[in-house]
Amino acid sequence: MNTLYYGDNLNVLREQLKDESVDLIYLDPPFNSNANYNVLFKSPTGEDSHAQIEAFTDTWHWGEQSEREFTELLSQPNTDVANLITALRGFLGANDMMAYLTAMAIRLLELHRVLKPTGSLYLHCDPTASHYLKIVLDAVFGNNKYRSEISWKRSSAHNDAKQGRKQYGNIRDVIYFYTKSDDWVWNWLYTPYDPKYIETAYRHIEPETGRRYRLDNLTGPGGAAKGNPQYEVMGVTRYWRYSKEKMERLIEEGRVIQTKPDTVPAYKRYLDEMPGVPLQNNWDDINSASGKEFFNYPTQKPLALLERIIQASSNAGDVILDPFCGCGTAIHAAQSLNRHWIGIDITHLAISLIENRLKTAFPEIQFDVQGTPKDLDGARDLAERDKYQFQWWACSLVNAQPYQGKKKGADGGIDGQIFFQDEKHKPKKIVVSVKGGNTVSVAMIRDLAHVVEREQATIGLFITLAEPTKPMRKEATGCGFYQSHAYGNKLYPKIQILTIADLLTGQARPEYPAGLELAPKSAPNDATRQRKKQESLGL
Repeated sequence: MNTLYYGDNLNVLREQLKDESVDLIYLDPPFNSNANYNVLFKSPTGEDSHAQIEAFTDTWHWGEQSEREFTELLSQPNTDVANLITALRGFLGANDMMAYLTAMAIRLLELHRVLKPTGSLYLHCDPTASHYLKIVLDAVFGNNKYRSEISWKRSSAHNDAKQGRKQYGNIRDVIYFYTKSDDWVWNWLYTPYDPKYIETAYRHIEPETGRRYRLDNLTGPGGAAKGNPQYEVMGVTRYWRYSKEKMERLIEEGRVIQTKPDTVPAYKRYLDEMPGVPLQNNWDDINSASGKEFFNYPTQKPLALLERIIQASSNAGDVILDPFCGCGTAIHAAQSLNRHWIGIDITHLAISLIENRLKTAFPEIQFDVQGTPKDLDGARDLAERDKYQFQWWACSLVNAQPYQGKKKGADGGIDGQIFFQDEKHKPKKIVVSVKGGNTVSVAMIRDLAHVVEREQATIGLFITLAEPTKPMRKEATGCGFYQSHAYGNKLYPKIQILTIADLLTGQARPEYPAGLELAPKSAPNDATRQRKKQESLGL
C-alpha cells in the first residue's frame, strides 16, 4: 500500500495488483479537451493530427500497440466488450479515437478485476469522448451497475462569442459513477442550505436559545389504513405518526408545540440538528485548482473534488487507486482522509512531482516508488527505452525543470533549467544537458559551454550516464568559475560534470548559491488540515 508506480498502467495492473484488492478507483485519463473535436477522428495518415495532440502520440494513435490490444479484446472472456469494440471499429475506423477507446477498454477490464465487490469506480472525462466511454463502461461493468452521471462545473462562463464561437460554452466535465455489485460502500454527504431557504423554512426563532426551527407535521399519513395510532394530543384527536409513549416523551422534551388553542400540534425541528442538503449530481460549488494548490499541471483537478468522491465512496483505511495519477491530487486527498493509496503514471515527471508534493504536504509520510530507476542498471534501461523520459528523470535528480515543459524535439542543447536568486540580484539561470549514451566526449563539454554563453546562463550542468574522461574534466575546469559576492565570494564551477551513478548514491550534487529555487512548486503543509478533517470525520 501507499505506492507510486512508474510505467504503463496496463502492465502495472496485471503484474502488481491482485484480484478484488481495491475499494475505490478514480481515473482521469487524457481526453484532449483543448483540441478540436474532430482531431481524434483523423486516420493514421493525417500527419497534422499528431502535432495537435502531442499528449496522445505515444498511446492514443492507431498503430501496432492498438492493433495488438484490439485483438486481445476479441478473445478475453467478456463477450459484451468484444462485441462492442468490434462494432465501434466498424463505425469509427482505425483512427485516434478508436485507439483511445481500445486502450481504455482493455484497462477498464483490469480495473474491474482489481475492484472489490463493494467497490466503486469514478471515470472523469469531457464531451470529446464521454458518450463512447459510457457504453464501454456499460459493457465492462454491466449497464445495471451504472449509478450516476455527475456534472462538475469546472469554470465560470466563457465569453467565446467575441472569438467567433458558434455553439454553447463548455464549462463542465462529466464524471461517471459505477459500482461492481448492487452492494457498495456509500456515505451520504451534505451541502449547506441556501440562506433564502433558511429564512423561509426556518423562520421561527426560539427566544430562550436563539435557535432557528421549523414546524413539521405530526399526523400519520394514510391514517388507520397505514397502521398509525389514534389518540388525543393537547385536546386534538388525530392519527399520529408516533406511538403515544413517544409522543409523550417529545412533549416532555419541548419538541411538540401548539401555536394556537385547538390547532393541530406540530413538531419543532431545529436547523442546527439538520445535516444540510443531500449531495446531488450537479456539482457547481467546487472551483478549479488555483493559488497555492495549483502546480501548473494542465489537467490538475481541485483537492476538494477528490475529497468529496473519496468521502462518499470509501471509509478510513480503504484502498484508493488512481491509474492516471498525473500530479497526484487523488493521492493527496486519500492520504489526507486516512486512506491507503496506489498511484500509477507513465511519466517520470508526474512521479517526481507527486513525490515532492507528498513529502511537502505530509512531512512524516512514508511511501514506496516502484519503476523509477534506483540504480545504474535501472537508469540504463530507462535511457534505452525512452530517451525523453530519461532526460526528464535525470533533470529531477538535480531539481531542474524539463526544458520547454517536456516538449519533444529540438532543444538547442538544453534539457532542463534551474533558476536561483543570488541575494538582491535578479534570478540567474543554470542550464542542464543530459547524456544517456554509452560514450561522451570533450566536444560535448565545449558545446555546453557555448550554450551557457548563448543563453547568458551562470552555470551549466552536464549529467552523464557514461563515465566522463579526464580530458572532459580538464575542459570543464578550464571554463572558469562563477563568483557569488552574496555568499562570501565563494566560487562555483561554471561547467559541472555530474554522473548518474554519483547522483543516485548522493556522492555528488550541483553547486550553486542557495536562494529562490523556482522548480518544482511545493504543496502547502497539510498536517493541520489533515488533523482537522480527521477530527470532523470522527477518525
